[in-house]
Amino acid sequence: MITLKSVTLRRSAKVLLDNASVTLNPGEKVGLVGRNGAGKSTLFALLNGTLHEDSGDFSIPAHWRMAQVAQDMPETDQSATDFVIEGDVALLAAQKEVTAAEAGDDGERMAYAYMALHDAGAHDAQARAQALILGLGFKTTELCNPVNSFSGGWRMRLQLARALMCPSDLLLLDEPTNHLDLDALVWLEAWLKRYDGTLVVISHDREFLDAITNVTLHIDNSKLTRYGGNYSTFEDTRAQQMELQQNAYAKQQDKIAHLQKFIQRFKAKASKAKQAQSRVKALDRMERLAPVLASADFTFEFKEPVSLPNPMLTMEHACFGYPPPEDAPAGTPPTTIVRNVSKSVMAGQRIGILGANGQGKSTVVKTVARALKATAGEITEGKGLNIGYFAQQELDVLRPQDNPLEHMVRMAREGLPAGQSGREQDLRNFLGTFNFSGDMVKQAVGTMSGGEKARLVLCMLVWQRPNLLLLDEPTNHLDLATREALAMALNEFEGTVMLVSHDRSLLRSVCDEFWLVSHGGIEPFDGDLDDYQRYLLDEAKRAREELKESLKSPAKEVAPVAAPVKAAAKPSPEAIKVLKRDLGKVEQRILELQTQKHALEARLAAPLPPQEIGEIGIQVQKLTEELDTQEEIWLDLSSRIEEATQ
Repeated sequence: MITLKSVTLRRSAKVLLDNASVTLNPGEKVGLVGRNGAGKSTLFALLNGTLHEDSGDFSIPAHWRMAQVAQDMPETDQSATDFVIEGDVALLAAQKEVTAAEAGDDGERMAYAYMALHDAGAHDAQARAQALILGLGFKTTELCNPVNSFSGGWRMRLQLARALMCPSDLLLLDEPTNHLDLDALVWLEAWLKRYDGTLVVISHDREFLDAITNVTLHIDNSKLTRYGGNYSTFEDTRAQQMELQQNAYAKQQDKIAHLQKFIQRFKAKASKAKQAQSRVKALDRMERLAPVLASADFTFEFKEPVSLPNPMLTMEHACFGYPPPEDAPAGTPPTTIVRNVSKSVMAGQRIGILGANGQGKSTVVKTVARALKATAGEITEGKGLNIGYFAQQELDVLRPQDNPLEHMVRMAREGLPAGQSGREQDLRNFLGTFNFSGDMVKQAVGTMSGGEKARLVLCMLVWQRPNLLLLDEPTNHLDLATREALAMALNEFEGTVMLVSHDRSLLRSVCDEFWLVSHGGIEPFDGDLDDYQRYLLDEAKRAREELKESLKSPAKEVAPVAAPVKAAAKPSPEAIKVLKRDLGKVEQRILELQTQKHALEARLAAPLPPQEIGEIGIQVQKLTEELDTQEEIWLDLSSRIEEATQ
C-alpha cells in the first residue's frame, strides 16, 4: 500500500501539503481533486519519485511497477503501433535479451530468452497496442503512420496509449481526458474499470471520476482529506459538512437563493423528453449542492443579447467540409464530410452535438461560425445574428506576448457591441469579474496556465454579448469550479447554445436536445447521454469485430516482393498500373507473413522443448524482419501512387 504519514510538501516558499496523512490500498481507484494550484501535480511528483517529502514519511512498495503519461510531445518517425509497443518495458527488456542470446549463439540462453519473450506477451503485443490505438479514436489506416505525421493532440493520445500498454501496479493519470472526444473517453472509462492495479487520476470531468473512482482525495488549504466513494459522493459529503458550518452557510444564503431561483425556472420549462429529463436531474444535483456552488470564488453571467432573431439561422441542403488546397489543380472539388443538411436553429434552443471522432462535428460548428464556407447548399442567417465562438484551438490563437488588457483593447477597437464601453478602466473592471485583477491584467498570456487562458477566452466571449454561442470543447482546460460557473452561466443565457463537449455533466445540465453527426449526415438523437454511451460502445464492438474478420481473411500464395518498381519522374498510366499491381502483391505478402507469424506464435503458447522454442523463435524473428521490409515497401509504393495521381 501507499502511505503518507505527517508529510509536508513545499514548492519554493509555498507549503502545498502540511502534515498530510493518508493510506491508499492496492487496487483502489483514486480521484485526486482540488482547485488549480492546490498541489495535485506536486503530490503526483511525490508518487512518481521526482519529488521528495520535506518532512514526514512516505512509502510505496519497492516492487510496484509504475506507469504514467509522458508530458513531452513525441518526435519520432516510428509507426504509431511500434511507438505504443515500446511502452511495454518488460517486453522491451525481453527483446533485448533475445538479441543478446542470438548474438552469443547460446542455444540454452536463447531458449530461456524466447520463453521470457513469450511470457512478456510478444505473441499479441501488436494486437494489444493496436487495440489501444483504435480505442483512442485512430483509424485502422493510421496504425502504421509515423508519429510525426499526427498533430499535437493525437500524439498525446499515443502517449496515453503507450502508458496503458505498460504493465503496472500503479497508474498515474493527469488530466487524461483533455485530448479526447466523447467516444474515446467512453472507451477509456471501460478500459480503466478493468484495470487491476492502483489508479490515481487528476481530472476535472466529474462523470469520468464518478465512473471509475471509488476513493476521492481532496487537497484544500494545504490539507489532504480522504473520502470513500466517487466524486459525487465526495460532493454530497462536503455539502453536508458545509451545512453544519452555520456561520459560513448563513453568508451564502443570497447566492443559494439565486441558484435555486434559476434552477426552478429551468426545471419548470423542461418537457418530458429524455434529454430534458436528464437536464432536470442535473439541475436537481445543483440544487442539492447549492452550499458548495455558492462557496465558489468564481462565477460569471452572459448579458442579455441585444436581439434574438428567430430563426437564428436556416440550413437548406447544406454540405460541410474543406476547400481544396491552394496548390491543387484548378477544378479540384472541395472535401465534403457532412451532406444535405436542412435544419433551422431557433432562438433559445440548447443543442448538444454528438458524433464519433472524424464524423464532422467541429467542421459543422466552424461552418456555422463562418470560419469555413459551406461546400454546397445555403446557410441563411437571421437579421442581427451575433455569434460567439469558442474553438478547440482558441487558446492557440491568443497572442502569447500580449496581456489580457491588450487583448480586450484590440477587440474593442474591432467593434463595440451595443451597451459596451471600450474605456480602459471599464475593460479592466470587466477583466476583474473573470479574476484578472491587479498585475494579472498586464501579465503576458504566454506565461499563463491553460485554465487562465481559457478563462480569458470566456471573458472575451461574454464581452461580445452574442445571441448564438458555438462552443467546441470549451472545458478542456477548466477546473471543476469554472466548469460549474460555465454551466450556470449557460443555463441563464437567453440566447441559443450549440455545444460540442466530452464533458457529459455540462451536456446534461445545459442541453435539451441532441444532434448526431454520423455517416455523412445530421439527425436528431432520440435519447439521452446514457443511450449515446451505449450506442458508442456498440459501434466500437462492431468495428472490432469487423477488424477481426478482416484479419482472418486467408492469404493467397504469392511470391515475395523484394523492392518496388521505380517509376519515371512523370509516370505514364501504364507505369501507375505497374505500381498498383506491385502494391497489391505487397499487401498479399504482408497478409501471408502475418498468417505464418500468428501460427508460429500460437505454437509457442503450448509447452515445447527448449530447442524447439529456440528454433520457432528464430523463424518468428525472420518473419518479423521481412514484415518490416514489406511494410516499408508498401508505404513507399503508396506515397508514389498518391503523388502520381495528384
